[in-house]
Amino acid sequence: MKVAGYEGDDRESWQQTERIIETLALSDGQTVADIGSGSGYITRHLARAVAPTGRVYAVDVDAEMNAYLEERLAEEGIENVTVVLAQPDDPGLPGGAVDLVFTSNTYHHLPDQKAYFASLRPYLAQGARVAVVEYEPAKAGWFARTFGHATAKGEIVAAVVAGGYRLKDDHDFLERQSFLVFEPSTP
Repeated sequence: MKVAGYEGDDRESWQQTERIIETLALSDGQTVADIGSGSGYITRHLARAVAPTGRVYAVDVDAEMNAYLEERLAEEGIENVTVVLAQPDDPGLPGGAVDLVFTSNTYHHLPDQKAYFASLRPYLAQGARVAVVEYEPAKAGWFARTFGHATAKGEIVAAVVAGGYRLKDDHDFLERQSFLVFEPSTP
């Protein structure tokens, strides 16, 4: 199953996934939640970055996509990923354990972003971060703009900050997306 624009030979060229992972400075033993993991394109990159002892929770609300991802992980021998069937308002993660919550091209699907990010706080470990990669309306292609699959950087910052975080980093190297990193505003 390949979805145009989401997987394929050209995704690395515009998504720059390896550079995103490098920028996040992940290391062995960390725990990452990939919210909206879909087919697992980025999940697999995250899993390699925290291997061999780290864990990635691949979180998605689509049971069919989760089943596909489980098959794919088994085929590739990736054993440090736990696939989680989430509820739209609850990712179902272990409490106080997540070092990084990562989401790519999923923010626009969350029905109440402020409430969702506020609800993530109990899952975060001390010193945790939240990274949001999202199509930027001015940079995204016609499909993302037409179907509401893009969100302005300012809107993301406002909602996540209102959910109890502060902006830590604003990376500007992505061609089509914004890349924001937040940390809890209070411990």
